[in-house]
Amino acid sequence: MPTVARINGLRVVIYPNDHRPAHVHVMDAHREAVFFLNCPDGPVELRLSKGFKTHELGPIVDALMPQHQMKAACEKWSEIHGAYI
Repeated sequence: MPTVARINGLRVVIYPNDHRPAHVHVMDAHREAVFFLNCPDGPVELRLSKGFKTHELGPIVDALMPQHQMKAACEKWSEIHGAYI
């Protein structure tokens, strides 16, 4: 599974055999959150969270939202899966 980015020790990954729409998994050894990317311009949208506290999710969203992060994640999704939707 390609790591697209790292956010404060968390891995941002896209699974090669995953479903649409475009999304990323943000995880460490014990927690995982899934965010829809809403490519190409966002905003990211929380789909699922396992183990993260509510106050931990805001900084993840903030880190995913800058245009360069969104563009890189959407481009990687497209490279692996084709269309965003």
